Amino acid sequence: MNKKIFFAIVLIVVIGLIFFIPKKKNSQPIQTAEIVKHSLSQTVEASGTVNPVQSVNIGSQVSGRIYKLYVDYNSKVKKGQLLAEIDPALFQASVDKARADLNNATANYHKVLAQVNYKKANYERFSRLYKKHYVSKDETELAYSNYMASRSELAGTQAIISQAKANLETAETNLNYTKIISPVDGVVVSRAVDVGQTVAASFQTPELFVVAEDLTKMQIEVSVSEADIGKIHEGQKAEYTLDGYPDETFEGYVSQIRLNPTTVSNVTTYTVIVAVNNDEEILKPGMNANVTIITQNKEDVLCVPNMALKYVPENVTEKFHEHGVWILNDNKKPERITVKIGLKDGDYTEVESDKLKEGMKVLVASKKTKKKQAGPPRMF
Repeated sequence: MNKKIFFAIVLIVVIGLIFFIPKKKNSQPIQTAEIVKHSLSQTVEASGTVNPVQSVNIGSQVSGRIYKLYVDYNSKVKKGQLLAEIDPALFQASVDKARADLNNATANYHKVLAQVNYKKANYERFSRLYKKHYVSKDETELAYSNYMASRSELAGTQAIISQAKANLETAETNLNYTKIISPVDGVVVSRAVDVGQTVAASFQTPELFVVAEDLTKMQIEVSVSEADIGKIHEGQKAEYTLDGYPDETFEGYVSQIRLNPTTVSNVTTYTVIVAVNNDEEILKPGMNANVTIITQNKEDVLCVPNMALKYVPENVTEKFHEHGVWILNDNKKPERITVKIGLKDGDYTEVESDKLKEGMKVLVASKKTKKKQAGPPRMF
């Protein structure tokens, strides 16, 4: 009986110890990361369109019906090569008329010239006779007047000849314009007309062809926002990807920053030209490119994970006005080190401090165990 009472008392004491002795709280372990040397780049990302470096719009200066076509899309052409012809019939008729007018004016000039020579000789004869008193003064003056009038008429015919020559040159020039000639060596990337189509050049020059000079040298016209344009300078390296080649990254460089802004819906952008090499002729005019312009780049700089700059121990309530990271000191307690930050990317940030070295550990987070929350009560 006494043994039973003894065991009952011992059991009560053990149960009491279990329920009433305070449990020691588990300290939360701290997650750390190493300070490493890393290469960082600051970039500006934008989209753009691939275009030839130099392309020429070839049009017509005269109106008419397309008579012949000698090239098509992708045709390689040389400077001076005939691309197309406009029906020359009306222009040839204008040339023939202008030439006939010139011949007529020339013939009239010679006729008047003969009259001038005759009236000049007549005046000279009357002058000699007047000196011998064989003719009157009035007759001599009339001969002189006729001579001077014929000279004026001769000057008029010379003016008519000059006008006829100008008309002939204009007609011949218009006739030559019926032949559409390539002004450069290149490749035809666009053709806007077909045989039989009529082109009208009354108000503006109609575009017939677009010739790209050299498709091995292309450029990407990139639209960059005004917030990023100040970071971009000529000569900076650029990388780009194409939808047609998703697994490849190509390289180029900034060759020009155009100062002419474009504003759409109060958003201002500037055109940045990225020069690229197209020796393999992978790039096609009009392709869309996703461009990354590297505005700054540093190699092997001291870096910490971005999380380290945001971490603050739970028991610290002080507000800091400078950037810093936390480390564990010799006493295994958190200690804050003030740092200057530099470049950053999606994972790392460059830091500067005499107290930090490669391989040191910085605090990035506290490992917290999340309690499993009960789900909402079922409704029956």
